[in-house]
Amino acid sequence: MRRARHTPHTPQTRWLILASVAALAACAGVPSPPAPPASLSLAPPASSLMGVERLQSLLPADVLLLGERHDAPDHQRLQREVVLWLAERGQLAALVMEMAERGHSTSGLPRNASEAQAQAALQWNDAAWPWRTYGPVVMAAVASGVPVHGGNLPRARMREAMAQTRWDQHLPPAALQWQYEALREGHCGLLPESQIIPMARIQIARDASMAQAVQEALRPHQTVVLVAGGGHVLRTIGVPTHWPVNLRSKVLLAQVHQAQSAIKNEANTDIDLVIKTPELPEQDVCAPLRGKPQP
Repeated sequence: MRRARHTPHTPQTRWLILASVAALAACAGVPSPPAPPASLSLAPPASSLMGVERLQSLLPADVLLLGERHDAPDHQRLQREVVLWLAERGQLAALVMEMAERGHSTSGLPRNASEAQAQAALQWNDAAWPWRTYGPVVMAAVASGVPVHGGNLPRARMREAMAQTRWDQHLPPAALQWQYEALREGHCGLLPESQIIPMARIQIARDASMAQAVQEALRPHQTVVLVAGGGHVLRTIGVPTHWPVNLRSKVLLAQVHQAQSAIKNEANTDIDLVIKTPELPEQDVCAPLRGKPQP
């Protein structure tokens, strides 16, 4: 499997760095990068980030994987747009999110449930995943009568996953080496080499957890939407490596315009569609890692 090589601190790899910051947030309480406030209004977006024709081209599918860069507000706006579009047509079976732990769900909440009720049902960790960022996506599903399920590996199980050598055999060697390199660069060169393999096990176990949550939510003739970081949705290394080949899945990856090398084009077998969003202001994405001691 040939991959474009990334250089730390470049725009091309920022989605990897931020995904790693979020992973550390789950493991060690490191806060995610700040995001601007978002409205929880369920009004349709003023402008569409993708045309209906492009979304329809991905259907029918049992699962639609939406890969994001965690600090890109347009990516969460895209997710909300997709949720509303599918829900309005009765095609949305469930929304599964990396941002909440598996085992927690809004199932049973009424359509008029409050944000506080939704957060409590999902046991939302606002320090790791700011509610102002993802609340609009969650509430779009809740208000549509669609359950939202946590997909992430519970924090209590992450230390156990670090010691499970079975995850070392899950990916082909080339894909596993790419995971290792992504972790090195994603942690800005600050992660001790002794922690690369254990952290890769956590990443793979997290993918397995999300895959299981998705499969549990499947419904005939409808689509489960999975929202996760860009690296988690890739077919050759992410969540799709954990489910049966007969499961029909489509991958939509949102990328800021700076990201040129991570995924080069839509012909890549990892993805089915790329949505480009505007560039973001420059920021030191490694700052949260420098401010905390590494494992």
